[in-house]
Amino acid sequence: MPGLSKEFGIDLGTMNTVIAEAGQILLQEPTVVAILTDELKMVEWGQAAKDMVGRVPESIEVVRPLVHGVIADFEVTEKLLQYLIRKVSGSMLLFRPKLMISIPYGITSVEQRAVHEAGLGSGAREVYLIHQPLAAALGVDLPISTPSGNMLICLGGGTNQVAVLAMNGIVSADSSRTGGLAMDEAIIAYVRKKFGVIIGQPTAEQLKIRIGAAVPQDQQYSMEIQGQDQVTGLPRAITLTTDDIIEALQEPLAEIVALNKRVLEKTPPELISDIIDRGVAMCGGGALLRGMDKFLTKSLGIPAYLVDNPTTCTAEGVIKGLALREALRRSLPAI
Repeated sequence: MPGLSKEFGIDLGTMNTVIAEAGQILLQEPTVVAILTDELKMVEWGQAAKDMVGRVPESIEVVRPLVHGVIADFEVTEKLLQYLIRKVSGSMLLFRPKLMISIPYGITSVEQRAVHEAGLGSGAREVYLIHQPLAAALGVDLPISTPSGNMLICLGGGTNQVAVLAMNGIVSADSSRTGGLAMDEAIIAYVRKKFGVIIGQPTAEQLKIRIGAAVPQDQQYSMEIQGQDQVTGLPRAITLTTDDIIEALQEPLAEIVALNKRVLEKTPPELISDIIDRGVAMCGGGALLRGMDKFLTKSLGIPAYLVDNPTTCTAEGVIKGLALREALRRSLPAI
């Protein structure tokens, strides 16, 4: 109802920001901002700003205000949140909204406080924080309020996180400050080394999405791209296949497996038994890579499956967490 205070759940990610209200996704846009460098004024944000990456004059700077899931540019993040809250609240809001914002597991108290202050600076009345694996588990309706073990793998753009949850809390978890962007960088390095061609991050991301895979596929995809010859500096077209991308991604994929093994080593045996029975849930944009479920199932010896809402489950879980904050209070970060 217009004019009343609202409650929003925000998944503030390195690659994308998703805002939910009462189980409904209100906004899903890239966490990218275009700024006029002389005036420090935001001229574009979201998909419009992302489309400018590598294509703007010196007077405009395109930035990602979050790096590895934490705030790298406080002022830009605060302004972006302010703008997004106004956009989803509408002009008739009389009372300041209440927010819950997701944060990566394992970040420092200083980094947590920066997110909290940015939320307050955006005009919120109250700001709560929740760890992303806990929010994602709520968003995919895992039975985390029971004593049984539930394992979740969050493959984001800036961080990969793995957690085992039970009794409304995180029993064991770990995170690495690598993610989808690290995969893009691996593709860039591979193309440069094998073909002698320089490409940008947007092109590498398209290769990953369109023809990428974690394991060999029955159907081989190919894609022609344009790049810059590193010797002559002239444009050159090359064609890559799915097998090329699989080879390029071996190191980042090995890091994901190592992260999972570190968490499983810290998990009590009784919960391991539950996880083997239930399988491992995968979410985040990285989970959409072809064959990622088969790759993790083979590497871990535990069935892995993709959830129904991999890119929005964290935001959906954040808004659920706001309603359940009394039950979750021991697991929520203290500011």
